[in-house]
This record gives sequence, structure tokens and C-alpha cells, in this order.
Amino acid sequence: MDGKGRALDNIFVGRLWRTVKYKEIYPADYTDGVAARHGLGRYFPFQDDWHRHQALGRRTPAEVYFAQN
Repeated sequence: MDGKGRALDNIFVGRLWRTVKYKEIYPADYTDGVAARHGLGRYFPFQDDWHRHQALGRRTPAEVYFAQN
């Protein structure tokens, strides 16, 4: 997401937040912002480092990112 093709950037960011809402925020039903921040602080490392994605060939996003750099 480098500013080129911003419409596509919006699609990816929109999809990310849709996934976060349906997999973490709505099921957890947080009572306040502190609990939400703590829950999201656990969710994103799990999503990036441990959750294998079918679209990435059963690799984690971290594996794909660090293989490119």
C-alpha cells in the first residue's frame, strides 16, 4: 500500500476491518475500550504470526512478508 492504486488499498483495508469485526470484536462483545484494546492486541499477533491462510498457500502473513524482504 504505497499510495498507487488507492482504490485497491481501500478494498484491502476494508476487508481487514470486516474480518476483525466479525472474528474478534462482535463475538467478544467488549464492555469498554480498554478491554477492546487488550483483545485486539492479542488478535493481531495471532493473525499475523500463527493463523495460516488458504490464499497464502497455508502460510502465515509474516512468513510471506519476510520471505519477500
